[in-house]
Amino acid sequence: MLNNAIKVQNLDKKFDEIHAVDDVSFEIKKGEIFSLLGPNGAGKTTTIGMISGLRTPDAGEVWLMGYSVQSEPKKAKAELGVVPQEIALYDDISARANLNFWGKMYGLRGEPLNTRVYEVLKLIGLEDRQKGTVSKFSGGMQRRLNVGIALLHQPKVIIMDEPTVGIDPQSRRQILDSVKHLRDQGVTILYTTHYMEEAQELSDRIAIMDHGKIIAMGTHDELIDIVGELDRITLTISGESSDVLPVWQKLEGVQQITSEDGTLHLLVKDSNQVLPGVFEAAAGVGVRINSVDIQEPNLEAVFLHLTGRALRD
Repeated sequence: MLNNAIKVQNLDKKFDEIHAVDDVSFEIKKGEIFSLLGPNGAGKTTTIGMISGLRTPDAGEVWLMGYSVQSEPKKAKAELGVVPQEIALYDDISARANLNFWGKMYGLRGEPLNTRVYEVLKLIGLEDRQKGTVSKFSGGMQRRLNVGIALLHQPKVIIMDEPTVGIDPQSRRQILDSVKHLRDQGVTILYTTHYMEEAQELSDRIAIMDHGKIIAMGTHDELIDIVGELDRITLTISGESSDVLPVWQKLEGVQQITSEDGTLHLLVKDSNQVLPGVFEAAAGVGVRINSVDIQEPNLEAVFLHLTGRALRD
């Protein structure tokens, strides 16, 4: 466990009949960005709730920097900073006052507190707005401040739960850049998201989660290898999909077809070779193709291949 910042072993959690987290295990190396990628409801937030000690698992155990969250909670939590999915700020005071308050809660005082508040304001890009009342901030600025609070005590491990949901592009970029900066400083980051592009950009390793289980884990390239060199064709049509699916399934190069909410997804060996046959077959059964989108292998294709449906909210 010496090289691991986080070790999760056989975590399990049920809520009535819902198996929110089902025998989940993984390890995160020190200085690594590890992303939990999955749709809303996959079990990501429940998992990090147990890792951070906010929820008690029905079974399993978690260690942070070698300390057991269950048996040594104070030592484990001292190593941890958490950016929750919900914004947790005092909105009737300034950004700097929020940071000062939470810094004191972490035990900082005097010049060390002032220095650390300045460093955090610079990192999250709010130096010019530090005296502004939080209630007048945009949602993106509030989320950046939320991130800053988790960094005040310079934790060795940071958990970020969907930190860019519903924010403006500038704030999103600021948060993603700050995550990379923290990794460069040796901080270990557990990052949950349902945005495929964020996981691809940030992660040293990625675990794909669905229905409470880890269904795949590895580097970006290792996960892409699951589907090989397959392209994904996404189509919308006018007509019955049941008329055209049997015909498309017989086309050479078509590996998998799924249908979801009127959108059809084809995994194919070579979209350039397959697409003419797709159009010809559709015309032959009186189905009109309204739109076509082609993507090279990515994490969306991996999720589709493993679950038979698209990664989405």
